[in-house]
Amino acid sequence: MKTSMKIRDAVAIAQIYNESIAAGDCALVERLQTPTDILEWMASFNEREAILVLEEDNCILGWGIIKRYSEREGYRYTCETSVYLRRGRRGRGYGTMIKQALIERCRQYGYHHLVAKLFADNEASLKYNQKFGYELVGVQKEIGYKNGKWVDVAILQLLLPDESSNKGAPKNLPVDEAADLMPL
Repeated sequence: MKTSMKIRDAVAIAQIYNESIAAGDCALVERLQTPTDILEWMASFNEREAILVLEEDNCILGWGIIKRYSEREGYRYTCETSVYLRRGRRGRGYGTMIKQALIERCRQYGYHHLVAKLFADNEASLKYNQKFGYELVGVQKEIGYKNGKWVDVAILQLLLPDESSNKGAPKNLPVDEAADLMPL
């Protein structure tokens, strides 16, 4: 997994995201994204937000994101995670690799509460997140609107155990960004 982005990476991230936007089954975004959109998005990240990219044979297969849940200080130990794969690369374990890397990076960043939001009727995504320990918290009825219809969104959470000797004490923040899981 890598976090240092190049223009080429932004192009691939946009292409992969646009596959999901066009499919209309997992992203409440309607406008296709450009590489410039992705670079601007990443430029706004704080030190505890990241995009991890999975690359094989010089081809980006998918990406995952860690983004803050809210700008309010009380939510500083909460983030949202998402994973996007090239549609033709699903079912091969790549999503598992990305999600595991995201969860580990969340630990390094000192997050305690991870959130995943997904279309409530997306059974594959629900099962995928649950295999990592995410639990369904609830469903927000008709919160989104896409392709001429209302969309229900499921909210899932994963609580990371506190590994320090002082249970419940937040970890020091921020964490050094240099700890990539796999070299470029």
